[in-house]
Amino acid sequence: MNISRFIDTNNRVKTFDPWVSNLIDNLFNDGSGRSLSKFPAVNVSESAEGFHVEFAVPGFSKEDFKISVEKDVLAVSGEHKAESLDEAKQYSRKEFSYSSFKRSFTLPESVDVNKIEANFKDGVLTLTVAKKEEVKPVVKEISVK
Repeated sequence: MNISRFIDTNNRVKTFDPWVSNLIDNLFNDGSGRSLSKFPAVNVSESAEGFHVEFAVPGFSKEDFKISVEKDVLAVSGEHKAESLDEAKQYSRKEFSYSSFKRSFTLPESVDVNKIEANFKDGVLTLTVAKKEEVKPVVKEISVK
């Protein structure tokens, strides 16, 4: 599977002017130290049977996901449903947030797109993408006449 690289702002070289570093930090977090990344963390592993893709998506429910395959691209998206605000409550701070994401992966030719399964449990969406069974050569014996 192909995975796009991204810049990890936590591991960047701190050679910028402190003002620039603070500006970058403020763009990518909400002030409490939490990242505002629009993409959930993803783990991809490969076994003899296939690939396993895990998305860390706490707070989502299984109804929030849309998973599709078009040609050789696996697309996974998720969207929280908006919470209705309780006007009777006077919040001094409100940090619940709702977001959406979309991730796409180019599948290798070795996978069987008809054998993709999804499971959601404890805030982790797991996709199992099976590899194609190896095509065994057909041996045909020919009799001599």
